[in-house]
Amino acid sequence: MRSHDIDDTVKNVGRRVAELRAKAGLTQDQQAERLGFTLKYLQRIEGGGENLTVRSLVKIANALGVPVTDLFRQPKTKQAGPGRPKVRGKSAGKKSKAK
Repeated sequence: MRSHDIDDTVKNVGRRVAELRAKAGLTQDQQAERLGFTLKYLQRIEGGGENLTVRSLVKIANALGVPVTDLFRQPKTKQAGPGRPKVRGKSAGKKSKAK
């Protein structure tokens, strides 16, 4: 019987969630709202930082319209995609003041 690494499995499930969400044409904000999750929580899931419960796995699969087993398929990407692109001409984390 083949042994599975837990951390690799958690990361792969997160990548699959991200792939399936993107394939469905949804942003992280949209998917988080549909699931009743915070954006940060969904980002941690997709980044492989959350060990999901069966309840959460079923909820995610249902929202994406896929069987739960699809979340455990090998992801097509080897690593998580980049975060949001930086906005040019603005300092990160600072908001411009309205005049």
